[in-house]
Amino acid sequence: MKGRLLTSLITVMVLSGIQAQEVPAVPKLVVGLTIDQLRMDYVEAFSLMYGERGFKRLLKEGRVYRHAEYDFVNVDKSSAVAAIYTGANPYVNGIVGDTWLDRNSLRIINCVDDTHFMGIYTSESTSPSRLKVSNLSDEVTIATQGKAEIYSIAPAREMAVLAAGHASNGAFWINDESGKWSGSTYYGNFPSWVSSYNDRQGLDFRIGEMVWGPYLPVTAYKYLTTDTKQITFKHKFDDERKNKYRKLKTSPYANDEVNRLVNACLNATSIGRDYIPDLLNVAYYAGNYDHRPSTEYPMEMQDVYVRLDNCIAELLDMIDRKVGLDNTLFFITSTGYSDPEPIDPEPYRIPTGEFHMKRCTALLNLYLAALHGEGQYVEAYNDQEIYLNHKLIEQKQLNLPEILGRSSEFLVQFSGVKDVYSSQRLLLGEWTPEMEKIKNRYNSSCSGDLWIEVLPGWSIVREHSLDTRVVRNIYASSPLIFIGWDVKPATIHVPIKIGNIAPTLSHFMRIRAPNAASMAPLNDVRK
Repeated sequence: MKGRLLTSLITVMVLSGIQAQEVPAVPKLVVGLTIDQLRMDYVEAFSLMYGERGFKRLLKEGRVYRHAEYDFVNVDKSSAVAAIYTGANPYVNGIVGDTWLDRNSLRIINCVDDTHFMGIYTSESTSPSRLKVSNLSDEVTIATQGKAEIYSIAPAREMAVLAAGHASNGAFWINDESGKWSGSTYYGNFPSWVSSYNDRQGLDFRIGEMVWGPYLPVTAYKYLTTDTKQITFKHKFDDERKNKYRKLKTSPYANDEVNRLVNACLNATSIGRDYIPDLLNVAYYAGNYDHRPSTEYPMEMQDVYVRLDNCIAELLDMIDRKVGLDNTLFFITSTGYSDPEPIDPEPYRIPTGEFHMKRCTALLNLYLAALHGEGQYVEAYNDQEIYLNHKLIEQKQLNLPEILGRSSEFLVQFSGVKDVYSSQRLLLGEWTPEMEKIKNRYNSSCSGDLWIEVLPGWSIVREHSLDTRVVRNIYASSPLIFIGWDVKPATIHVPIKIGNIAPTLSHFMRIRAPNAASMAPLNDVRK
């Protein structure tokens, strides 16, 4: 009863507060722009190539928090978006990454896979069911009794769905196989304006003519260097018959496609046109082309930011024309990671080595068998995590904490291993700052029993994906920028947490924060 009363009071304040002038105004529209792999050092390094309406406008008119920090390790696009919109870490919200190993099937699963729902314009079965807490989109829906319009538009399925949450009007992403904007039956009827866009303006009609070349004269691209001299570049996506849409989604043209659907949304819906606050969640891509190292494509990487600058300017102007920036609260942030960089060239003699998870787990299994008798003690492994066979341990009446302890002592002796964290240690061990960030990524429903911390500079050989990842434990600076709706311009150098975003937006929309968002709102954002 108390919860229903609170929701009713919030709804009354939102719907009638402006007319009665009894409470402060709320923004008509909140736009969240999450830019995958956006780097603040690149934003600044390439600044001479920008126009006046994109990054420069954000830095001049916006409230810029230069250092928004993620409180957990191994951030990727899914765990980042989940943290932004829930205000909680994977330990609580359940999204530890794009994928993880399912203990029941011992298969790698995607964080938004759900066979209970059908895909629309896609064969992907999708829902946000693995997101275990409410997010900002959910709370806006509840506070307005479903009257708010809430859409999420992103190149990647995971980013669209995890921002949309459980109760929004729809999540839309570019299908890897067809190039169509896709969705899920989880969100109900597919909007006719998206179907109409697919049928008339879909990417599949245009990709054959799309060629990515330098936006500026090639002499302007001088801020990233490489041993291999690059004169220019040209990428024709249609040349890649099977992967053309996947490749386009790793280019700046993906952001143009997002803007095109945002424009269709603004034209076809009433989003931002009344006093019920609406929410538009948008995502861009700013990573390496085809996920290749920037040393291979330095000119492309610079061009990504030039074109990203244009897309941001176009999005700001589009919202200003349709809704008005004075009525809109924008926030822009990053997913806080970047694609792996290659190993340092051998002549520079940087200490390094290769760590093979497959060999490591095989030796651990032999060690445990020597101690406790034959059996498959290691059930599976994924990335840096090892999953033990709990059924076998129980059948042999062994003590799980003791097995975890012995396994940790054995693994930490391997070359390249800095430390080993067992589930027991993470949950019950003595607190340290390093352990806190590892624990925040741990989730008992999908994480392994042992997590191996590999030394910086070493390469983790990943047999599942047939690649290697070089460990670099460097500080990643993720900006957070607010602009519009009477925001007070300033540059803040004191670090804040990504977990502050959802409570801050909830505060300004005069709704309750997501149910796992325990951090305080940021102060002094408005004039």
